[in-house]
Amino acid sequence: MEPIIAIVLVLIGYAIGSAKLINQGNEALVERLGRYHRKLDPGLNFIIPLLDQIVMEDTTRERFLDIKPQNIITKDNIYLEVDAVVFWRIRDIKKSYYEIDDLEGALTQLTTTTIREEIAQNTVEETNLSRAEMDKAILDSLNETTEKWGVEILRVDIQSITPPESVRKSMEEQRAAEIKSRAVILEAEGEREAAIKKAEATKTSMQLISDALRADSDTKEILRYLVAQDYINASYRLGESKNAKVIFVDPGKTSEMVRQVIAESAAQENSKTPENGSA
Repeated sequence: MEPIIAIVLVLIGYAIGSAKLINQGNEALVERLGRYHRKLDPGLNFIIPLLDQIVMEDTTRERFLDIKPQNIITKDNIYLEVDAVVFWRIRDIKKSYYEIDDLEGALTQLTTTTIREEIAQNTVEETNLSRAEMDKAILDSLNETTEKWGVEILRVDIQSITPPESVRKSMEEQRAAEIKSRAVILEAEGEREAAIKKAEATKTSMQLISDALRADSDTKEILRYLVAQDYINASYRLGESKNAKVIFVDPGKTSEMVRQVIAESAAQENSKTPENGSA
């Protein structure tokens, strides 16, 4: 009876030792007698105890790597502080274990070096303007190397590019000057368009007057009427001033206009006298 119990216990122990449960999203590597044997997929798997050994179990889900701020010199010799984040995942767990030691450390060093090389090819202005292009260039360069490690780089995001304070002030002043310059140009273009439209309107008016003069026999009377209209309009505009009044006088009627102005002035003085007396 005891041998049977012992055999049952051995079988139970063997079953427990050979059964390996791999969680969803993970994979595992099995070595047999020190050499790679096979890969274990998620779910219940069985191995041979003593002969087989699970040497690695890792996730194949997407994860991220935070790249700490780095001091990088640009093409125009300006130091920038740059930090980034890298999203990656394991595509081939066998390569990720056997092709590289300290995978995350290697990814960190490779990403830092690649970012330095990419930014060093650009000026400060180009770095700020072509952020998306740099991200893509870094991503492509990283995947060329990490493919043999069984790793795929999914995204590279440069989170911030911080230039020195003096450079930031210079860039702000440059942007302010560019905005002011654009405003001046737009204002000049607006004035130019207004002048063109005014000239076109004058040309149209002159054409209409010319057509009317050719069609009407009373040319002299029409011209006198137009000149009188200009006098009246100019008088209205200049007469709006509170400090001075300008009167346009027909040279042929100077004496008559002078007498009229004197009469109007006297009438205004007489109308103010009662008010002054009561005061």
